[in-house]
Amino acid sequence: MAMNPSRPFIERPVATSLLMLAILLAGLLAYRLLPLSALPEVDYPTIQVTTLYPGASPDVISTTVTAPLERQFGQMPGLGQMTSSSSGGASVITLRFSLGLSLDVAEQEVQAAINAGSNLLPSDLPMPPVYSKVNPADAPVMTIAVTSPSLPVIKVHDLVENRLAPKLSQVDGVGLVSIAGGRRPAVRIQANPSTLAALGLSLDDVRSAIASANVNQAKGSFDGAQRASTIDANDQLRSAAEYQNLIIAWKNGNPLRLSDVAQIVDDAENLRLAAWADTTPGVILNVQRQPGANVIQTVDRVKALLPKLQGTLPASVDVQILADRTTTIRASVDDTEIELLLAIALVVAVIFLFLRSGSATLIPSVAVPLSLVGTFGVMYLAGFSINNLTLMALTISTGFVVDDAIVMIENIARYVEEGDSPMEAAFKGSRQIGFTIISLTVSLIAVLIPLLFMGDVVGRLFHEFAITLAVAILISAFVSLTLTPMMSARLLKPETEQKHSRLGTWFGEKFEAMIQGYGRALDWVLDRPVLTLLGFAATLALTALLYVVVPKGFFPVQDTGLVQVITEATQSTSFDAMSERQQRLAEVFLKDPDVDHIASFIGVDGANASLNTGRMQITLKPFAQRHASATEVIARLGDLNRQVPGITAYMQPVQDLTIEDRVSKTQYQFLLSSPDSTDLQKANDALLARLKQLPQLADVASDLQNQGLQAWVQIDREAAGRLGVTVASIDTALYNAFGQRLISTIYTQASQYRVVLEAASEFRSGPRALEGLYVPGSTTTTGATGTATTTTVQVPLSSVAQIVERPAALAINHVAQFPAATISFNLPPGVALGDAVQAIKAEQAKLDLPISVETSFQGAAEAFSNSLSSTLFLILAAVVTMYIVLGVLYESYIHPVTILSTLPSAGVGALLALLIGGLDLGIIAIIGIVLLIGIVKKNAIMMIDFALEAEREQGLDPRAAIHQASLLRFRPILMTTMAALLGALPLMLGTGVGHELRHPLGVTMVGGLIVSQLLTLFTTPVIYLGFARMAQRWRERRGVKRETRAAAQHRGPDAPEIADPAAPLAPAGPSLLRQPGDDGGAPR
Repeated sequence: MAMNPSRPFIERPVATSLLMLAILLAGLLAYRLLPLSALPEVDYPTIQVTTLYPGASPDVISTTVTAPLERQFGQMPGLGQMTSSSSGGASVITLRFSLGLSLDVAEQEVQAAINAGSNLLPSDLPMPPVYSKVNPADAPVMTIAVTSPSLPVIKVHDLVENRLAPKLSQVDGVGLVSIAGGRRPAVRIQANPSTLAALGLSLDDVRSAIASANVNQAKGSFDGAQRASTIDANDQLRSAAEYQNLIIAWKNGNPLRLSDVAQIVDDAENLRLAAWADTTPGVILNVQRQPGANVIQTVDRVKALLPKLQGTLPASVDVQILADRTTTIRASVDDTEIELLLAIALVVAVIFLFLRSGSATLIPSVAVPLSLVGTFGVMYLAGFSINNLTLMALTISTGFVVDDAIVMIENIARYVEEGDSPMEAAFKGSRQIGFTIISLTVSLIAVLIPLLFMGDVVGRLFHEFAITLAVAILISAFVSLTLTPMMSARLLKPETEQKHSRLGTWFGEKFEAMIQGYGRALDWVLDRPVLTLLGFAATLALTALLYVVVPKGFFPVQDTGLVQVITEATQSTSFDAMSERQQRLAEVFLKDPDVDHIASFIGVDGANASLNTGRMQITLKPFAQRHASATEVIARLGDLNRQVPGITAYMQPVQDLTIEDRVSKTQYQFLLSSPDSTDLQKANDALLARLKQLPQLADVASDLQNQGLQAWVQIDREAAGRLGVTVASIDTALYNAFGQRLISTIYTQASQYRVVLEAASEFRSGPRALEGLYVPGSTTTTGATGTATTTTVQVPLSSVAQIVERPAALAINHVAQFPAATISFNLPPGVALGDAVQAIKAEQAKLDLPISVETSFQGAAEAFSNSLSSTLFLILAAVVTMYIVLGVLYESYIHPVTILSTLPSAGVGALLALLIGGLDLGIIAIIGIVLLIGIVKKNAIMMIDFALEAEREQGLDPRAAIHQASLLRFRPILMTTMAALLGALPLMLGTGVGHELRHPLGVTMVGGLIVSQLLTLFTTPVIYLGFARMAQRWRERRGVKRETRAAAQHRGPDAPEIADPAAPLAPAGPSLLRQPGDDGGAPR
């Protein structure tokens, strides 16, 4: 007889109880220490490098700043993808590294590459390239608005930049604190070019005069015999007033002061930046986390610091948190925890219903929480977090965990009902069922193994899910083999003492009747095996058909209560016009009842590429107070957008899972790139026009912006040479007048401020202003004595150059150093990502795109395409692993096939449920199906184990054995399935925050369980019987062959005794052949 693993534990109750206490304490301690998050950590190490060069055109930025840096970055080992955007005044390069590389190593590589490329960068860059460890596509974890009713924005900005931002940047986990609407204080000098020209001076003379008048240098010190002293002077000019009186030249014996030729004001360093909190102008702080940092911990640290920092600010400054990504994450995790508790309660209720005894129900209600709490200990050791996926794994595992306990208790309870004492029943029952529990556990874990081998992002996501589930199942098996039989032996009451309630008695009678009904139905089915097998074949075919029909998706769109908006006006829109439209749009959006706050900003900085685009982040009201989901609100706001002419808003709900590394107007990205920018434009326009007509896509948009206006200065080099004008001086004159040029620095104790030079506003309104601009030239006159004297003269720009207006790119995007365009799209309601991807591929195949153009999906769309190929392989791998494991356990090639025959029924139910629920077959649903494989085959294992035992121990023929086993196991099979079903039910019915993630898992589990339950109760016995008969026939045939062979061998040694080979007519052969028959017929 098989050994009994539970025996020592039944005999040592104290040891067992303390062991369980240890597991419980370890789990509870770990639970306190486990971090919270939305999803497992799957961030690619990403670093963003920003270089600001005010006044430079996209073309100049792209060639002088971006290209030299990209060339260095392109050589870094471990670089996954490099994308860049060069726009007027800003270059932003995003570097995404491979998942395996640590962020610190990537950071060192980036720093080294910046150093190596710095010698090719322009000499007058105001600031070197700055890198930050942040993924630009990952929405800020917090948005903080700082406004003041009385202080001007530049003052507020100064306070924020010197007091708030540096302290927040120090917080662990923060990657970047960007200040939107950053109006840093500066002294602005607005010169009058025509007055200067009349005096024979140029803007460059003003620039050099200021640069040499505002200095702050080392000046040495004295060290005499007795005393030492340092030297300093009033060489710094600190305010607009001090610059007024600055003498820039002497003309005819009179001083020419700066105030005579220019207006000097204290204003912002860059006037073309603005931000609003709701509708109030202010400064907006966007706190972005480092890739891989825990969102909740990072935000908690920032929130703890804010009150302290707020205390250092003047009372008239308001600090308000406009958006916080963690509120929904916390709510979602809380909701999942409630669903977990609900699942436990439902599961315990099922047991009570079936076993009709309080003491019997107590046992699994101890076993389940124990296994789940124990799992936290291992999660902590493995470095996991409490997140939606690990909690889903635990919720689903309540159904699995209770199985082992149910199987054990039910078996012991059956012996008690037959009249054994509880102790005896515990020994008998646990010995009989020990092997079944071990094989259930091992085969369940075998199903999860393939999840661990999924590659890339998806694999990272499900790693935690699979391991959490596997650990819960292992602990539960251990508990079921130790604690459960020990408690059963002591808590179950002998049958004679049982008192059932009226309800219990009624349920018991009804259940008996149900079992008898099942027995009759089973007989009917076993008599018609062909029909049943045809039904089985139909199920198989239907599964395959449904798999093809069901729409494929990737990851459900989450509602995080935040909406990211990119606004866009026509490409030649100026800053002032954009500012007015952006404010109008925000006002209209704020009227929507579900919108809580809006943070919006415009202007060219690291986050926003051009003057005609803006950004908004809309915070929706808390989930409980809202009437509509984020996607419905977006649709409503889209209608409101039409009330504001001249501006379009592209909206997408912020997601917890960001696989992208660049911001696009809408959710999913499709990339075109080509070394030839004209080919790129042709392909982009053709594809965009076709995709906009597709019903499978919504909000199709491209980020290619090449219709901006450009004033092209066509220099006549002959004329310039004749008039002594150099090309460099023309560029300098233009930059001085129109580039918000930073010409000098004012150093203070805490910070540094710039001096900005520009032409006065009436001289820079449009291309006509160029006519009033003068450039320094030189004329050489030879005097009477023959000595040549060179004098500087002011030459009108129009005499050495022509001005042409023409279209130009507003932003130049590169991917891997080649020009690129991103076409992005949203999914209309009811369309799966799979359909959209197929539609795009079909359209692309129809179009004859230029050969140089390469296309690819990016981010989530790309991960989806990759995961498609792996899903089928995943399920196949799960099946193969199970076959191997079961084959090893049963020492048989056939039994595993019987067990695996239950799988198609699971698939049918799950896919049908998805179709009915209008869901797509995404990653979460696939996991559901993999788990179903694990649950459904359990029923088969339980039947077959008992049938085999009945054949072995009681000598029944296969039909009687499987019939008896099916009836005996009907109760536990029903109980375990009900338990698993009720474990998944809260996931299916939940409507709380983040239910979009959990819903598909619940639907697949419930659908699959109901259908498979009905089918497997009948198909498994028939298939088992079919195989048993086949095996018997095969054995008989083998037996006949063996007997004939044996007869031939018998005759060998007898030969010498018989003289005449022809003589022996003794019926040796036949009698030997008859033996197996006699043997079989004999009663045992």
